Formats: sequence, C-alpha cells, structure tokens
Amino acid sequence: MDGFPTIRALSGRFPFYGKLTRHIAACTAMMSASCQPNAADRSMFDDMTTPIRFACFAFLAASIGLGQDPPAASESAETGTSNDLFVMFGSDVVRPSLAPKANYNIGLGHTFKFLSKDPFGDEITFAYTYENGGSHGFLHTDFGSHTEALGLMKNFAIPKIKRVTGYTWIQGGITSMTGNPLVQNRYYDGEALGAIIHFNDHSSIWIQETYNKIVSIPWYTTASIGYTRSW
Repeated sequence: MDGFPTIRALSGRFPFYGKLTRHIAACTAMMSASCQPNAADRSMFDDMTTPIRFACFAFLAASIGLGQDPPAASESAETGTSNDLFVMFGSDVVRPSLAPKANYNIGLGHTFKFLSKDPFGDEITFAYTYENGGSHGFLHTDFGSHTEALGLMKNFAIPKIKRVTGYTWIQGGITSMTGNPLVQNRYYDGEALGAIIHFNDHSSIWIQETYNKIVSIPWYTTASIGYTRSW
C-alpha cells in the first residue's frame, strides 16, 4: 500500500473528494440502518410475512386463472381432450299406455383423442337421470326412477353442414325405483341418436331420441332437448 495515496492525503489535495467520501459513507449508514429489523416492531410484523406472501400469491394465482380465456378449439384438438356439461329435459313415452312422463338429465362428458377411431365412441360420460314413475301427473310424483349411468358417445360430422353434428350414445347403469316400501334396483340400458346445434365452441343445444330398457319394465322411448357447455 506504500505506492498508493491514502484517503486523507487525497482529501487534503482534493477537497471535493473528501466531501464525496463522507456523503457515500453517510448514505451507506442510512441504508444499513433502514434494512435492519427494528426489535420493537419485530414481534408485530415478522409473523405476518409468510401469511402476506401466501395471500398475495393466492390473489395473483386467482387473478391469472380468472383472467385466462377458455382454450380455443385448435388448442383442444392439440391436447386431444374436451369436456361437456349437459342439462337436458324431456318426456318419456311409457308403454303400454303411451303416457308422457317428465325426464330430467344432467351429466358430464370427456372426449379422448385416442378414441377418435373407435367405432362405438370417443367420449365417456357419466349422467344422472330422474324420471316420473307415477301412474298420473307429468312433472313429479312420489314414484320415481333414479338412474346413474356410464356412457360412450360417438360424435360425427354431417356432410356439408358445419353448424350441426350428430352423435350416438350408449349407456348402462343402475336404476333405483322409489315410492314403494323398499327401493328396487334394476339394470338400465339406453341407446340414443341425437344432433348437436353449435352456437360457438362453448355453447350448443342437444336434441336426442333414446330407447330405454330397465329390467322387469317394458321398454320405452324418451325425446329430450338440452343445453351443453363445453370447454
């Protein structure tokens, strides 16, 4: 260090250098003091650091999630999956009296790209159906059938028509008939043929005719119409 002038020597030769050095030292001291935790305030704020971070992260994640648009049709095609939430209302035509009875249906469907060449279906569904099983009335009676069914739906295009596509739907499940002293469970089978009217990539109307067969009960048909939300 013998060959280098000291800070004191530089300050004596260049007065402004001494002022600059003192100014830098003062600023450094102020920054150091501001960055040190205050012992009096530590108990109040330190414990809040982690909750605040989590709250900010949750708020940011929620904002990003809610702000994102649904994936476009091309993106869905690339991922090979799509989802349908459907709510349908219809009327059974029971036999032998041919009386109309209300039929309510709600369910979820998920389309798999690797099933696109399957002749029976490319969309797996799960649906719940309530049907009025009473001898009178239309909307509801104490006698009803409640069906939970798994299904396989095949979507297909109709030549020269872009707004409308068709589908077949095979379902199988368990029907519970209520209103009697004991609940009766029976196997359910249903086959449907329907059409989908597309408003856009996310909204559509489904119209279908279904053949239904419950063990120990004569077969019957159902005409239904409903709204579907896709994403």
